[in-house]
Amino acid sequence: MTSTTADLVRQKIERSFDLMDVNTDGYVDWTDYQQLVDRYIANLPLGRNDPRAGGIQAFYQMYWYELLRHAQANGQRLTKEQYVEANRLASIDTSRLNMVEGSAHAIFDCADVNGDNQLSKEEFETFLGKVWKVSQVDAIETFHKMDLDGDGSISRQEFVRAAHEHFYSNDPNTPGSVFFGHL
Repeated sequence: MTSTTADLVRQKIERSFDLMDVNTDGYVDWTDYQQLVDRYIANLPLGRNDPRAGGIQAFYQMYWYELLRHAQANGQRLTKEQYVEANRLASIDTSRLNMVEGSAHAIFDCADVNGDNQLSKEEFETFLGKVWKVSQVDAIETFHKMDLDGDGSISRQEFVRAAHEHFYSNDPNTPGSVFFGHL
């Protein structure tokens, strides 16, 4: 009898596809990303002229074009399978954009509303709950897993580490494996 390890990275990327596909049409396109950026601006409170809003907008535009490039898509939308494969390729290709590092820092900058270089439980719950629509229970559990030193906040280093785990780790016990809630 052979045993195969579940491809947890695939499952995590599929989960992010499901969260991104707001209109549930089976595709992700730029309008889904623009809606995500708009949720950042509306819920974290960032004004359109805030440099962090410009940073998150610019990051997601570059990220979207990298996904299209890696998917070799014929159009301007991606199926779940194309999205998964493009994310895998973009996460290891740093020739134009270091997607994992870039996403972690751009998102952290927005979620750190008070600018203290730490994410409080409230800031993190707002980020996951209102921007990504993750349940409060999952957001709180994720917060506690990501707070590796138990100091009651998530440092930038802890956040970046979780982003790496999200894209690279098949270990279900890492904080990055529950970044968007349980699979």
